[in-house]
Amino acid sequence: MAAKPVGAGLDRWTGRPIAGWGHVILSLEAIFSTPFGSRVMRRWIGSLVPNLLGENLVPETLLNFFTALFAALTFEPRFALTRIAVLSEADELRTGRLRLELQGVYRPRAHLGDFTVEGPRRVILFANEDGLVTVESPL
Repeated sequence: MAAKPVGAGLDRWTGRPIAGWGHVILSLEAIFSTPFGSRVMRRWIGSLVPNLLGENLVPETLLNFFTALFAALTFEPRFALTRIAVLSEADELRTGRLRLELQGVYRPRAHLGDFTVEGPRRVILFANEDGLVTVESPL
C-alpha cells in the first residue's frame, strides 16, 4: 500500500493546490534554480546549479554539475537519487544544450523520517534561454 503524502502547496505556475509527486517536482525546480545565499533572511536552500549555467560544457563542468545536483537533493528528502544519465546527443552537447535524466525513488513521507519507498521516478532536466527547467516523466 502506498504511503499517503503529507503536506501540500500551491503550483507556482498555475496557483492551484498541489501535493504528492507534483509537489516534489516543483520543489526540485525551486531548489535547482535558486542560488545559495539569494534568499536573504530566509531558510538556507538552493544549489550551485545556477552558477554553472553558461559554462563551457567540458567533462570538468559536467562533473561539477552532477555534484551540484547531488548536493542540492539534500534539501528534498522525498526524492532519493540513484542515477544521473546524459540524454543529449553529441551535436546537442557541442551547441551547449544539456539534457539530463535523474532516476531515483519517491519517498512521500521522508521529510517526516518515514523512508518507505513508493516507487521509482524519473526527472528530466534541461536548460534553455529561461534557465533550468524540470520535466517529470514516468519511469
